[in-house]
Amino acid sequence: MRHLIAFPIIVSIFCQMSLADGPADNIPESVRQIPPSGIEVSAEDRESLGQQLSVLAERLTSLRKSKQPLVQPLLPDVEIFYRAVHDALQYNEFFSPGEIKSAADVLRTGIERADQLLAGEAPWTHQSGLVVRGYRSKIDQTVQPYGLLIPESYMFTGKDEFRLDLWFHGRGEKLSENAFIAQRMRQQGNIAPKNTIVLHPYGRYSNAFKFAGEVDVLEALEHAKTHYRVDEDRVAVRGFSMGGAGCWQMAVHYPDLFFAANPGAGFSETPEFLKFFQQETLAPTWYEERLWRWYDCPGYATNLYNLPTVAYSGELDIQKQAADIMEAALANERISLVHLIGPETKHAIHKDSAIEIEHRLAMLAKQGRQTVPQHVSLATFTLKYNRSHWVRITGLEQHWEQARVDASIDQQNHITVKSQNVRGISLAMDSGQCPFDVHKSVEVEVNGKSYIAGRPMSDRSWSFHLWDGEAGETSGPPSVGVFKRHNLQGPIDDAFMDSFIVVRPSGRASHEAVDRWSHSELAHFVEHWRRHFRGDAVVKQDTDISEADIDSSNLILFGDPASNKLISQIADKLPIRWTTEAVVVGNRTFAAEQHAPVLIYPNPLNPRRYVVLNSGFTYREFAYLNNARQVPKLPDWAVIDLRTPSDSLWPGKVVAADFFDEQWQLKPKRLAD
Repeated sequence: MRHLIAFPIIVSIFCQMSLADGPADNIPESVRQIPPSGIEVSAEDRESLGQQLSVLAERLTSLRKSKQPLVQPLLPDVEIFYRAVHDALQYNEFFSPGEIKSAADVLRTGIERADQLLAGEAPWTHQSGLVVRGYRSKIDQTVQPYGLLIPESYMFTGKDEFRLDLWFHGRGEKLSENAFIAQRMRQQGNIAPKNTIVLHPYGRYSNAFKFAGEVDVLEALEHAKTHYRVDEDRVAVRGFSMGGAGCWQMAVHYPDLFFAANPGAGFSETPEFLKFFQQETLAPTWYEERLWRWYDCPGYATNLYNLPTVAYSGELDIQKQAADIMEAALANERISLVHLIGPETKHAIHKDSAIEIEHRLAMLAKQGRQTVPQHVSLATFTLKYNRSHWVRITGLEQHWEQARVDASIDQQNHITVKSQNVRGISLAMDSGQCPFDVHKSVEVEVNGKSYIAGRPMSDRSWSFHLWDGEAGETSGPPSVGVFKRHNLQGPIDDAFMDSFIVVRPSGRASHEAVDRWSHSELAHFVEHWRRHFRGDAVVKQDTDISEADIDSSNLILFGDPASNKLISQIADKLPIRWTTEAVVVGNRTFAAEQHAPVLIYPNPLNPRRYVVLNSGFTYREFAYLNNARQVPKLPDWAVIDLRTPSDSLWPGKVVAADFFDEQWQLKPKRLAD
């Protein structure tokens, strides 16, 4: 459904444009640095900021020693100011004189908050208008900022819950933490719906709110919910440009979190956008093509059956392509997309379209999120995104092929389920949600086969679990054996969406080339984790890894069995054998002197967590130039020929790569391309 509104155009000054940089950004051999090098900071400014940093550092030292119960939970609200300016100075990330001036304001605010907290006060937690908050991320223990707009109608002593809109920012190659915090202290932003909290995630910089950026959205939202009265059934996801891309992907992957989605411009998939927008000639490997399905939204389009969506594009915007792609995908699901179009508008939000958007979202907010819809339609390619409302997929027959479940409450105490590429299903309704008669059993019909499930419980909860066609008492795969399951399904990049520790080898590798390469890849990952995901990777020596580390974190092991004690300890429990002489993958053998494996696998020392060998996140510098490129480059495992140097695309020459099967074993042969 398209609406062309013919009124004057006003370009929002807050819409950050994401324009192609031309053919030069399509050359992997010549990649410009992102973020770029900053401007020179004068000795006077450096000294002044350094003095303020020292003052704030002293306050933080005192706060960390404080026994006041108020202090520790609110410490990130102060630490974000220190880290933002400290890192901008250390890593040369001031990009204009105005940012240097803003840094002084950022530090003054940090010092003011520190003094207030030392006095047992935290007035910013009861402040309306623009507020910057911080939380400590589970991924790497760094503090991450986010911005809020708290409406004047929010009464801090009241009981009413408030609608909350997530707003995702556009691409900004110079959007450091310092710049983001300064912006969120001064600028309202694109939207300010009445009686609505607006949350602006930082998203860990410029990654289209994917990977750690995706986790940032979820963590910031959860943090806000603990400090403000947020109506769980009235959370909307919204964004423009790169933020529109983030909105599409959060909407289709988390359809039961929101009452509405409002994507504007951006991109909704990788290959067609890069060909259309970047004029790029694509030649992906078969596994790269499979891995596009992690974030490409068209294959998840049916998930919007349960999420009302209002898309927006400018009539003349090249990024209108994103909504056009999704409109076609939804049409295939017999869903008509509301696609508002600003007439004669390029990459901006037309003022009259903005009015129409706010009207539609306000009407949707009156209804709120459906908690137990009569029908749930769920599609996925990975157990990473395995649920919508009361339906959860607990096992796939084949990862990276589309799996679908359509489940309907079509009669009293009767559910009909149709599925494909699904091995396990769990249907569950929480306390108070079950609509069934408590006197009667529930009949569940799955692909034509009927099962008599239990009666609803006295608290009106109910559940039903199916695995390999057999009903059971618990959800998911059997407890005996190793299976791919939610958040333990790979590929390599998934390890960096939860707590991880980089494990440095204490010894020397068996071969000089492996030793040199593994140390280089470790250093590359640590540097680029900070540059691209704005975190400080936790790095420990292999001899310092504790039982608590093994229990709490994914372990990222660099080196080989001779140099890294953890690799040596688990080497005989991995599907790929690695000895002094060879890397053995099934019936293929590679000389260990010139090759090294990278892989992800459930940690044999703690199968609830991952172990990764010799890899960070798998896309490299070339992908930074366009957010649509920021998708995994490697599957569950690969063998790298070290005679080819690493570059902006690869860690070396990939001579073999594949996914493990659904029980984390090598496949007899790769599926056809």
